[in-house]
Amino acid sequence: MTNSALSSFEQHDQWVDVPDGRLFTRTWQPSNTQMPESPIVLLHDSLGCVALWRSFSAALCVATQRRVIAYDRVGFGLSAARNDILPLSFIDDEPSQGFAALRDALGVERFIAMGHSVGGCMAVQCAGAYADDCDGLVTISAQAFNEQRTRSGIVEAQAAFQAPEQLAKLTKYHGDKARWVLNAWTETWLNPAFENWSLVPALERVKCPSLIIHGANDEYGSRRQPESIVRHLNGPAHCEILANIHHVPHRECEADVVSLVSQFVEQISR
Repeated sequence: MTNSALSSFEQHDQWVDVPDGRLFTRTWQPSNTQMPESPIVLLHDSLGCVALWRSFSAALCVATQRRVIAYDRVGFGLSAARNDILPLSFIDDEPSQGFAALRDALGVERFIAMGHSVGGCMAVQCAGAYADDCDGLVTISAQAFNEQRTRSGIVEAQAAFQAPEQLAKLTKYHGDKARWVLNAWTETWLNPAFENWSLVPALERVKCPSLIIHGANDEYGSRRQPESIVRHLNGPAHCEILANIHHVPHRECEADVVSLVSQFVEQISR
């Protein structure tokens, strides 16, 4: 990102009190501009946090000239730790938990929901739960159901994380919570009781325009995932399959994803 781009936004951190502790939030805000009413709210993936959006959040703020807000769910990143077993309803629960607390604390009325991987599933839940307040939905590498490819990818990752240096990468972002974060991901998606999980009921509640982004080589989800998402959405939807891209398009081809999202946001703002 150029120096001129870096100077065109401001960054603010804020803590939000929730029943289980505190949520860490970060906001990127365009400088010297009248912002649209609805910010883009980012929901991170199963191993993610605010910091792991890296430069994407700021680039998105600059490109769209909108406020971009990201937060660490409880148990992740800089937010409060948790020691319980993640409930299998965790995706369905997010609209009434961390997302609701963030909206109240930051005064977010209308919004664009955007998430990566399981965060994309949560973005769908938020768009459906607050259908009258959601102006747009963007998912990146989201799952509509728990397919064999998803579970196989997680099994491979689980084995890789046995190496201390791999867990150390998580510790860099989650501190002492790293082991809980890893177990919450693997033990949920590999749980036989979660095998028949489906996002379809939430998709059917979404009324706003949607942009569905998926990497052609995603190791955690075949093309059946974005196809199912588009098929079950009630609002207008556009799907982009990115050639030669895996599970993290916003890091693998950041500029392309920023361009796609900014074009989408401009279209729904007309």
